[in-house]
Amino acid sequence: MRLLVIEDTEDLADALLRHLRGMGHAVDHVASVAEAEAAFRVADYAAAVLDIGLPDGSGLDLLRAERARGNRTPILIATARDRISDRIAGLDAGADDYVVKPFDLAEVEARLRAQVRRATAAGATEVDLGTLRVDLTGGRVFGPEGEIRLTAREWAVLALLVGARGRVRSRAALEEALYSFDDEIAGNAVEVYVSRLRTKLGAQVIETRRGLGYLVP
Repeated sequence: MRLLVIEDTEDLADALLRHLRGMGHAVDHVASVAEAEAAFRVADYAAAVLDIGLPDGSGLDLLRAERARGNRTPILIATARDRISDRIAGLDAGADDYVVKPFDLAEVEARLRAQVRRATAAGATEVDLGTLRVDLTGGRVFGPEGEIRLTAREWAVLALLVGARGRVRSRAALEEALYSFDDEIAGNAVEVYVSRLRTKLGAQVIETRRGLGYLVP
């Protein structure tokens, strides 16, 4: 999934980027309110990690402004402020979750996945696709003979389509979920991953709508 990290502490941002990208996510990084506002305008993020103290303003003010303009992206606040009043202020501003620095990187990734599940699949943790069982919590797929191994980007495509089940997702939307701003996108990347998924899961799992995109029926 496509994530945004809004953090101005360089070493912490680098650690988050390495971990999240290592888990197969496409991740963009910005270090200020202005950069975050610009990023939200040009990309559709599955979720974001937000630091409260940014060099050009308050992360809470940014959060309030984004919510006021209708941005429903799940946002996880990550901050060194650990008082209960600070947590309440963050949640009241529109945050979906809250972690206190220093935090465990794996926990942050798990919390982001949980928020995305709630936003895209009404909290469902498993989805049945005929003889297949898709575990949205663990990022795994099971068939009649056991687990079917997927690469991180194969899973990213499948998860996006399952989250929008019954609705067509365009090639551009799938590319956005797969790649960050810094990545070079191969012209046929989406087609390649869809083809691999059909080979592993069955040709009927993903349908093509010519000129529109793909869907999981």
